[in-house]
Amino acid sequence: MDVKDKLISPMFRSSLSLYRNAYKGLSTEMWWLALVMFINRSGTMVIPFLTIYLTQQGYSLAEAGYVMGAFGVGAILGSFIGGVLTDKAGHFFVQVISLFLSGIMFIVLGQMEGLFQITSCIFILSTIGEAFRPANSAAIASYSNKSNRTRCYSLNRLAINLGWAFGPAIGGLLASRSYALLFVVDGLTCMSAAALLYFLFRKKNKTERNERTVFHSPLPVVSAYRDKFFLSGIALLFLIGLCFFQTFSILPVFYKERVLLNEATIGWLLALNGLLIAVVEMALVYKLENRRDPMIYMVAGSVFIGLSFLVMNIYPVLSIMVLSMVIITFGEMLLFPFMNNFWVQRSTDSNRGQYAALYTMAFSAAIVLAPTIASQIATRQGYAVLWTVDFVLCLFAAIGFYYLKKRIHTHERIPEIHSDPLVGS
Repeated sequence: MDVKDKLISPMFRSSLSLYRNAYKGLSTEMWWLALVMFINRSGTMVIPFLTIYLTQQGYSLAEAGYVMGAFGVGAILGSFIGGVLTDKAGHFFVQVISLFLSGIMFIVLGQMEGLFQITSCIFILSTIGEAFRPANSAAIASYSNKSNRTRCYSLNRLAINLGWAFGPAIGGLLASRSYALLFVVDGLTCMSAAALLYFLFRKKNKTERNERTVFHSPLPVVSAYRDKFFLSGIALLFLIGLCFFQTFSILPVFYKERVLLNEATIGWLLALNGLLIAVVEMALVYKLENRRDPMIYMVAGSVFIGLSFLVMNIYPVLSIMVLSMVIITFGEMLLFPFMNNFWVQRSTDSNRGQYAALYTMAFSAAIVLAPTIASQIATRQGYAVLWTVDFVLCLFAAIGFYYLKKRIHTHERIPEIHSDPLVGS
């Protein structure tokens, strides 16, 4: 017994130290942002169940795919607008307005009837809601530094996924009773997050606005649209998003139709993703960051995400779906935190909204195409073909990230300053 205690105690102390160090050194503002994000994402109940809701209302899977496509079109527009407004008005204003109006639109969406009304409302909702993302990404960059930036984005993802663990689980229970209640609760959580963000950051925003008024940088703003390495990375990220966002549209329908899971079980299965990230990601990123080239982790993450789809071809049972969800979760933890750091390092305070907007737009474009293309493949060729195509796309992206890493390193060895395009201009 004493020997066992001697073995367990150092292991426990080591694990405790790892988790404590993973969360050290983050600013108070980052914790506030994480709290706001957690409240907002705890209300992420409608979108994962929207495809199921539409099919149960009598619409076909293809029609539901078109509705989700409208969500993606609005998301592209909203991301662009959010990036422009962030560079002009600041991240505080964009985040508060986007969250509050999104809450109203979720409640309105629950009252819509007919495909045209639902599709139009979804478009407006996503345009308003996705404006939040570039502003939020710019806020995280503002309240972090080079030594902890990857962990700051991981903390934000932890809040998102911890909220995601609660949201779909609660949403699944609500959906099994009343979809109308689902829309109302989602709207109220958005407005609650807006109110909290306003009261936590209004004084700090006033101070920062005064500082921006006093200081005007004479340096020209370099466009993110001319950064070829960044654009290459965004194109590869789009391929990943094309597969990944099927998780929110096609995958729940697959669980329902082929694996024969009910809404509550689907909610808990989707919640598993958030729970694993909440427990593992911060410690994992803390152990990995600054040890190897971050793009190596991006390559590995892309492969894992692809494998998560391929394993679903084994057999449509719950245990395989759990395995798939675990694999895609580790893929996320390896890819997305380091991808965020990739674009932030290439941006400045003057153009961060542009970079954040393009980063978000890559996902938004994937939202447009993922449900539409995936639903067509699933309908005509079957889910097995769809999961295989997803694996191939992710593998191609992984190879692309690997060669992009080599190109960037070769370019940086040239005796010129490329990391900061403003220098010497």
